[in-house]
Amino acid sequence: MDPSAAQPPPDPGVELAPGVFINDGDLRFQYARSSGPGGQNVNKLNTKAEVWVPLSAIRGLHPEALTRLTALAGKRVTKEKELHIAADTARTQESNRAAVMERVRELIVRAMHRPKKRRVTKPSAGAKRRRLESKRQRSEVKAHRRRGISDE
Repeated sequence: MDPSAAQPPPDPGVELAPGVFINDGDLRFQYARSSGPGGQNVNKLNTKAEVWVPLSAIRGLHPEALTRLTALAGKRVTKEKELHIAADTARTQESNRAAVMERVRELIVRAMHRPKKRRVTKPSAGAKRRRLESKRQRSEVKAHRRRGISDE
């Protein structure tokens, strides 16, 4: 009997985006008093959710996409190279935690999209001709105005 067949497959962790994972232990959550909705509960319950995601712990993300993620995140990347996202829009801690994870997913999915390179093009000969003809006609209209000539 093969000893490797008896062992369960390693836990891939939390899926941040399609094919992008992080170990559950690498995510750091923190909860605080929220300024969002909740009435009197705002003053006594820690509903605001914050998450720190170390960029070095993200697996399955192409290096180019990681560079785009850092650029897209901007100030949300800390000096320790962690992505910091917070949410206090919902009344419950669970909803805000889900909102935080959704924002992380959206950011990573946007970073995974490789923008198309812009190809330098030049106008066709016909387009140039039409543009110059239009300019010539406009010039004639203005010249007629100066000379006091009308088309009547």
